[in-house]
Amino acid sequence: MKALPAVMGVGAGAAAAVVLRNYLSAREALAAVPAELRSPLLPMLTADTTERNYRRSRRMMRVTTPTGAGVTVTRRQIAGRPVLVMTPTNRGPAGLLYIHGGGMVVGSPQSEGMGAAQLARELGVLVVSPDYRLAPEHPFPAGLDDCMSTLNWMRDNADELGIDPMRISVTGSSAGGGLSAAVAQRAHDEGITLRAQGLVYPMIDDRTALRDAGGRGKFLWTPESNRFGWTAYLGRPPRMSDAPEYAAPARREDLSGLAPAWVGVGGLDLFYDESVDYAERLRAAGVECELVAVPGMYHGADGLARKAPAMRAFRRGVTEFLRTHL
Repeated sequence: MKALPAVMGVGAGAAAAVVLRNYLSAREALAAVPAELRSPLLPMLTADTTERNYRRSRRMMRVTTPTGAGVTVTRRQIAGRPVLVMTPTNRGPAGLLYIHGGGMVVGSPQSEGMGAAQLARELGVLVVSPDYRLAPEHPFPAGLDDCMSTLNWMRDNADELGIDPMRISVTGSSAGGGLSAAVAQRAHDEGITLRAQGLVYPMIDDRTALRDAGGRGKFLWTPESNRFGWTAYLGRPPRMSDAPEYAAPARREDLSGLAPAWVGVGGLDLFYDESVDYAERLRAAGVECELVAVPGMYHGADGLARKAPAMRAFRRGVTEFLRTHL
């Protein structure tokens, strides 16, 4: 029993060492972040998501965030998976498929309930957010299949839900943005009409995990996290030669005919290059696409520094884009 305090002391010391190491490694990176986007939490958000800790992160991200007034939240089951349905009091006939983020390995619809409910209120649309299966337990195409099942359920039950099946859009951030891009591609190929796709710093190219990060990805989603996320999702390490169709949307060659897109990303985000390249290729293919690239913005800054004017404008951009097309 006497050894217990000593063991606890060692554990606390190790934790303190990790925090100190993260702070020191983040200090230089913080210099590139505009003052309005800085947060005392940033040095603690440099840790990698790995095979060792993703389960702990997953438990933390099952927490339910408040949705606020004016939105009724109900739970449904679609193809054996739970979904959240958010109905605003000021609803119109449009629907929005909202896909949560989390690097394909963590996250939940309830953890992003606040953002989804805000879109429901501001746009006056029914929002449906699936609790899709996560990797590595369920690699591709499990998560995408769940999202497509949700989209098809929205269309098949449009009368019950009070929506127009021809007025559905898709949106999501990070992994949710990547899955949104994949849903848009697969919907197009399957003859399903989508009004728009809102891709917020989307995770769309597994090849990024094989390239030099160029100093990006210091906060929230790091190069090491990205390698783990893609390895878990693909069921094998990423490689330059190939990936399954729809797994990495940036690999698609023919982007013509896809739904109008909004692509937003920060200059310090690990996904900057893949997001900008995808937006430019959408435009070159004749797809209406609005690209918003914010200097000094890191991954998830719109959540961590949501009150900053630049982040308010960022979120307003995707909201207004969806409003225009819905």
